[in-house]
Amino acid sequence: MSSASTSRRRRKNNSLRKDKMEEACGVFGIYAPGQDLLRLTNYALYALQHRGQESAGIALSDGDNIHLKKGPGLVSEVFPHLRDLEDIPAVAAIGHVRYSTTGGTRPENAQPLLIRYRHGSLAVAHNGNLVNAAELRDRLEKEGSIFQTTTDSELITHLIARYGYNDLESSLKGVLPYLHGAYTFLFLTEDKLVGLRDPYGIRPLSLGRLNDHYVLASETCAFDTIGAEMIRDINPGEMVVITREGIKSTQILPSHRSALCIFEFIYFARPDSNINGENVHLVRKKLGRLLAREHPVAADIVTGVPDSSLTAASGFAEEIGLPYEMGLIKNRYIGRTFIQPRQEIRNIGVQLKLNPVKKVVEGKRVVVVDDSIVRGTTSKKLVNMFFKAGAKEVHMRISSSAIISPCYYGIDMQTHEELVGSKRKIEEIRQEIGATSLGYLSIQGMLDSVGLPPEDFCLACFSGEYPI
Repeated sequence: MSSASTSRRRRKNNSLRKDKMEEACGVFGIYAPGQDLLRLTNYALYALQHRGQESAGIALSDGDNIHLKKGPGLVSEVFPHLRDLEDIPAVAAIGHVRYSTTGGTRPENAQPLLIRYRHGSLAVAHNGNLVNAAELRDRLEKEGSIFQTTTDSELITHLIARYGYNDLESSLKGVLPYLHGAYTFLFLTEDKLVGLRDPYGIRPLSLGRLNDHYVLASETCAFDTIGAEMIRDINPGEMVVITREGIKSTQILPSHRSALCIFEFIYFARPDSNINGENVHLVRKKLGRLLAREHPVAADIVTGVPDSSLTAASGFAEEIGLPYEMGLIKNRYIGRTFIQPRQEIRNIGVQLKLNPVKKVVEGKRVVVVDDSIVRGTTSKKLVNMFFKAGAKEVHMRISSSAIISPCYYGIDMQTHEELVGSKRKIEEIRQEIGATSLGYLSIQGMLDSVGLPPEDFCLACFSGEYPI
């Protein structure tokens, strides 16, 4: 969720980043007068922490004013205690966790964003990426807008303030056609909570119920954490408005198809979350099973790369009839991804986070299941670690297809140059990472695992065909 200048800075620092996709953010909203909204939102953000570790924030409305606390760091770092906001008799709240980027992160980019304009106060939380952000920003700056952040999320606030109407719903109907790209937005005013998805539904958003109140979240695991019950997913192009009178749904933008990012199932979402009626854990199990059918291998053990690949690895092992072992141990006390200034220090970053169990892999033919290969740097280090630990063979199996195209919708891989799959054939990638063998799951295998029609997903990074 960055401006064009921030994107350029990220591309310049590609060599410093870990070899994984970085998803945009996690959002949560609740309208529940009389409840302890500060703690409920805080707990929900803990549940969504895997979606972003750069910053966190909570905005609370007491019916007359909106109160905001946000800052860089994990939820536990931004809210080591809740005394700052605990005396506010809140009627509604929104929360946000932002994903970690490389260098140059600015405190003002933390969300929710809060503005005060002629119609009152407005807090905004955003997950996604606007593909026409640079064009819109240039236009608004020429018209006199002054931006306080480098995020594309701020664009919606300027559009509402400049071209909006007396009420938020009418304003959104007027300004949303200006926005092109992937977005889930939560808006908080003094007296209402609004949630909406872009017309393709690229980023997820679900509606839940807590007693007689309504909640919104990027993932259903947040509902489980606070004891809420899932009702349904918000539809592409749908807007829901929650007030004291209840909930109202409007198809605010026409939607001709769904294009949910399939990486929500492969990597981003927590295994206990449900998306489009499918459980993420069970989908990943199927990914592993189909991967084993497509790329069987003579080996001794199967292991996965923690955490998102463990389920696929267990599915692979069950399908092929090999023992599943905990061959890699993750250091769970490393929070946000860090970048050290010296290359010799950066090189030990992967081993600091992941370490092979030598007694498990020594002398064995090992199948290592991972969810994806983006730049190839981490895969190369993982293979090398296993060989150093005494593995006889290291067979890499990937529970997604080869990534050949950039993502412009909120995943931190925005150029062909940084994608090893766009430049090399599979055998060349195998040689690059040093594996004994390498196999990717096919696009059809991914779709069969999810069990939903292919037209329901964005597969652009695998196919080069973009929905927008």
